[in-house]
Amino acid sequence: MNLRHFFVALSVVWLAGCATSPSSVDGPLKPITQAPPLTSKVVSLETESDLWDRIRKGFAIPDLQDDYVDAQVQWYSTRPDYIERMITRSSKYLFHIVEEIEARNMPTELALLPYIESAFNPQAVSSAKAAGMWQFMPATGSYFELTQNAFRDDRRDVLASTRAALDYLEKLHRMFGDWHLALAAYNWGEGSVGRAMKRNERQGQPTHYSALSMPNETRNYVPKLQAVKNIVANPEKFNLELPLIENHPYFQAVEIKRDMDIELLARLADVRLEDFKALNPSFHRPTIFAAGTTQILLPWDNAKVFRHNLAAYNDDQYASWTVWVAPSTMTVANAAQRVGMSEADLRSVNRIPPRMMIKAGSALMVPRTSQHLHDVASHIADNGRVAFAPEVTQVTRRVPVKVHKGDTMTKVARRNGVTVANLARWNDIKPTAKLRAGQSLDVYKTVKVVASGASTARQKHNGKASATKKARSTAVTKKPVTTKVAQQSRGGSATKKKR
Repeated sequence: MNLRHFFVALSVVWLAGCATSPSSVDGPLKPITQAPPLTSKVVSLETESDLWDRIRKGFAIPDLQDDYVDAQVQWYSTRPDYIERMITRSSKYLFHIVEEIEARNMPTELALLPYIESAFNPQAVSSAKAAGMWQFMPATGSYFELTQNAFRDDRRDVLASTRAALDYLEKLHRMFGDWHLALAAYNWGEGSVGRAMKRNERQGQPTHYSALSMPNETRNYVPKLQAVKNIVANPEKFNLELPLIENHPYFQAVEIKRDMDIELLARLADVRLEDFKALNPSFHRPTIFAAGTTQILLPWDNAKVFRHNLAAYNDDQYASWTVWVAPSTMTVANAAQRVGMSEADLRSVNRIPPRMMIKAGSALMVPRTSQHLHDVASHIADNGRVAFAPEVTQVTRRVPVKVHKGDTMTKVARRNGVTVANLARWNDIKPTAKLRAGQSLDVYKTVKVVASGASTARQKHNGKASATKKARSTAVTKKPVTTKVAQQSRGGSATKKKR
């Protein structure tokens, strides 16, 4: 044995001695105890290839069984085409929703809720103005920080609306401690559910979901979700086959740093425009402003294509549109002239109703020119609003009137279309007061006022119309004079038809 081997052997013996030496521990050795798990959730080493299996394993809301559920199961199960359309539409979004629900340790039945709310249509709008696949009302959306401005509506955004909906559902569950009541509150409002529960308490009645008195829509709301849950849990029982939704992401988020036209984004990603809009449904203008939206969603495989094509894109023109803020209230024609657009185009791209003026401070989409090459600032991209005012408004004005010889309060009131009582009140006299010729009385009348700029535009239009009418009348060959009765008859018919 050489010297090197001797020292190696010696060190091994010394280390072994240290490991077993009683002097290295304080007292006798104790048995090792099992540490508590970091989470109560057991992570499976196997993943489901079918997203439906994953959803079924996460069901945690107690089943509801009543006649309302049976009726809803009957309705859905007899409409296989409708079920297939809903599921096909949901295939783009369902994986993300399930991921978010599991991250919060919430019941996976909640991933089925957009089937009930909107049939998974991000562009759905209810008669009450609720929008998106989670159907947020404007005020509730604002409370949960869903931006709603001239350029986008985050109630339709896939990521933002899902985050807000789960925040809201968690809040309601903490409030009521019961998922059926929380779901009822999501549909009916937390205040309505709370009042219904207090009403039952005062009457000595139970306060669970089925015992509450509620509108028919809410009464059928939870049964609808239960019905869809029953079908997903056991589609064979209802002679249905659920379209496959694979258990992997459909889309991924991609960062953008420049204002870009939606058509350009879709082209660089090599996706159809309608497919791009399906994943990015919150944008309702032709250009996305990077200061307000830092990312877009693209199909998983197309995200790489987009990054590659964007890096190779060598055109300086990324956006065809920018934003112009109206400095004062003005007509659409006036605004169009200032920004170099036709009135029709300005109305179309900014959805301006007829007979409306643009209010000061309105943020309007206008073509990007050499004078406006900078990207839109964040305070405009996040807070841009468009507001309108009628071209013609009604105001009340004081109009002095003269009393004629022989006038009475009744005659003056009738002549000016007011009541004797009002005439007396306005002038602080009695309704039976004697009047003298030349006396001045105040009468208040509601008159229409044309806003500044609108009258000029209307005068130009009327002037052109008059000139055209005059030219037509000059060009008409003289004809025999018809009777006055015939002329009036044609005029009456034309007027009636125009109305």
